[in-house]
Amino acid sequence: MPSMFNARDAGNYEKLMGRWSRRLAPLFIAHAGIADGENVIEIGCGTGSLTFALARAAELASLTAIDHSEIYLAAAQAKNHDARIRLEQGDGCALRFPDAHFDRALSMLVLPSVLPQPEVMVAEMRRVTRPGGVVAAAFWDSPGGSSSQRMLWDTAAALDGAAAEARDRTMSRPVYAPGALARMWAEAGLVEIDQQSLMIRMDFTDFADYWGPFASGEGALGAYVSTLSDTQRQRLEQHLRGAYLTGRPDGERSFVAVALSCRGVVPR
Repeated sequence: MPSMFNARDAGNYEKLMGRWSRRLAPLFIAHAGIADGENVIEIGCGTGSLTFALARAAELASLTAIDHSEIYLAAAQAKNHDARIRLEQGDGCALRFPDAHFDRALSMLVLPSVLPQPEVMVAEMRRVTRPGGVVAAAFWDSPGGSSSQRMLWDTAAALDGAAAEARDRTMSRPVYAPGALARMWAEAGLVEIDQQSLMIRMDFTDFADYWGPFASGEGALGAYVSTLSDTQRQRLEQHLRGAYLTGRPDGERSFVAVALSCRGVVPR
């Protein structure tokens, strides 16, 4: 499952995304559903934020969690003490499992970054899920519901034409278009489709807490930052600091983050 996400360091990923994934996971589980005795597959488990939340939420028969990144899988495996959980490297667009093998197929914060197309992964999730089973995914609404990311993208775009092009490529992905998720689920042959917006808050202790994960080079925004010269990077940091501070002393800030979540049922 080739991805546009830049995976470099599990610790930096935790600061960039893992801590917020843990906040989102209970909301996504409530929307996607989970039940005792189920065999579940999770696509794009990262360092395990959703994985371990699922294991706590129900007495599952098994949970297979796959990711493309060996770095993130190693970090998740180091935390895993649950015999029900199997972590493995895998391609969400070409799953190795037979048809109708799982009761539920779930994915969180992955779909927009999937290459070649996210609909290939949705079709695979549907294929390996039994009739009557559930396919569900959630990801940040980057164009309209992720203010901490937009603050960096828009600041960088005002300073650098290359950043403006990268921002526009990111925000114009078809998966973000109104109605795109429901259409994708319907085209995969799923029924009883339901889409919701799930909201959390991202709380930062200070500007360094906000800027550090991006400066580390992790993720798509971090990959852009890593291409900058020292002068360009310092200029971006200066302007971004002003956007973060908004005229107040450095310290805690809280940003709304909204995820789009879609679930559907495999027809019986």
